[in-house]
Amino acid sequence: MKHSDTRSLTTCAAAVLAAFLCVTSAACGTSDEAKSESSSSASTSSFDASKIAKDDEIAAMVPEAYAKDGKLIVGMDTTYAPAEFLNEDGKTPVGYDVDLVKAMAAVMGLEAEPTTSKFDLIIPSVGDKYDIGVSSFTVSPERMEAVDFVTYYKAGSLWVTRKGNPDKVDTADLCGLTVAVQTGTTQEEEVTEMNKQCVADGKKEMEVLSSAQQTDVTTNVATGKAVAFFADSPVGEYAIAQTGDVLEPLGENEGVAVQGVVVKKGDEAMDKAVQAAIQKLMDDGTYEEILTTWGVKSGAIDKSEINPKTN
Repeated sequence: MKHSDTRSLTTCAAAVLAAFLCVTSAACGTSDEAKSESSSSASTSSFDASKIAKDDEIAAMVPEAYAKDGKLIVGMDTTYAPAEFLNEDGKTPVGYDVDLVKAMAAVMGLEAEPTTSKFDLIIPSVGDKYDIGVSSFTVSPERMEAVDFVTYYKAGSLWVTRKGNPDKVDTADLCGLTVAVQTGTTQEEEVTEMNKQCVADGKKEMEVLSSAQQTDVTTNVATGKAVAFFADSPVGEYAIAQTGDVLEPLGENEGVAVQGVVVKKGDEAMDKAVQAAIQKLMDDGTYEEILTTWGVKSGAIDKSEINPKTN
């Protein structure tokens, strides 16, 4: 469903925007592999993990299954800037999650290997394809039935629409409108529940454009295919900044919740090793340094927990 009568972008402007997004955010890619989501104004400096010293006590906590090859294979959806995305070379993962993973692994005496995956395939692959998963995962009771979580950050959710809100979107009533979300996110779950309520109230259903990559979600709104998208607040804010004068927030952040490192269900030894490494980074200032570099310090927490209670 398009609202062509209220679109603020002309055909020419839309083409220019599409070209911009192709260059800066891999929005035009259709393959399973994510492409670069950086721009000339984006921070893509790689964190120097070599300055992080191994903590022998924490390293001794790491189970042999993880420590034997010295590698920590980390599943990430590298389309989720500024948390995890690809540098200009289209191959190198960067972002605050990437930097935190590198620092955490160094403390544990390991070398992190961030590995690109589709978001909804990461949790099922932890303990098999990946040692851990780090991709802005909100901790939820449903997810904790499948995996363990070690908390490291907090974020809310943010609605984003086109500049000036030309479609007059009101998040209190989205029935009959087209909205965009990333597949497998908590925001997709929330939008699905909202859509059910539309039906229950006898209103027209929403059209939900669910995409595997956040870059495509952003593009769907920027080009007018959807009236708004719903995503983690740091991601929404970053998308607004990187698309110049095209997008704007719609309302305030909603439902701040903790995010966590995904660990194989019941792997208590690894849970404790990851928690100890994260807490050390929090205590010695490295954690704050990384978040400050990426402009996301507002989501900092001061205590890492294993499988925290959630609502």
